[in-house]
Amino acid sequence: MPTIELLNMQGERVGEIELHPRIFDCKVKKSLLHDVARMLLNNKRRGTASTKTRGEIRGGGKKPWRQKGTGRARAGSIRSPIWKGGGTIFGPKPRDYRFVLPKKVRRAALCSALSAKAQENQITVLDALSLAQPKTKEIARLLDVLKVQGKALLVTGGPDVNVYRSGRNIPGVKTVVARQLNVLDILNHDTLIMTKDAVASMEEVFAS
Repeated sequence: MPTIELLNMQGERVGEIELHPRIFDCKVKKSLLHDVARMLLNNKRRGTASTKTRGEIRGGGKKPWRQKGTGRARAGSIRSPIWKGGGTIFGPKPRDYRFVLPKKVRRAALCSALSAKAQENQITVLDALSLAQPKTKEIARLLDVLKVQGKALLVTGGPDVNVYRSGRNIPGVKTVVARQLNVLDILNHDTLIMTKDAVASMEEVFAS
């Protein structure tokens, strides 16, 4: 069972915490990470791109010139796709890009992402993360104390308005609740800063 240091908001070591091996020490499956990340990105797509075919463009009802005798190629409409201002062949039309992978696959991918972060020592666990009021400089100070490089993902055990408001103005920092954590967020951030309650919440849901 992997063990990690437990820190306070001053960056001081206050103990150790054991991470569940089924979540933080499983085999990293890159193919699952790719599939789930693609699903999450596809599900964000609006799919509203649309082009007009030759039948949807106004005009072009009259034959430009007679069929024979002009020396030019025969033409039936000025809205032909080979003409400037004509229709589009096989252009995009509104469509739904969504697809859903099985629940077991999504869970396995999430555990793979967390295990990869744990193996690369990119997870920091705090005994608590609480602010009396929203203050951006408090989160900035915390990141500085923890020597965080790059983008950071703050994972709390439950909704915390003060932490969310304090971190949202810092570029590269995002705050999520443990039960809303997803593969894309983990892969898009360099460091995971989790509270002890967030780890317990993850283990309660995914370790069973």
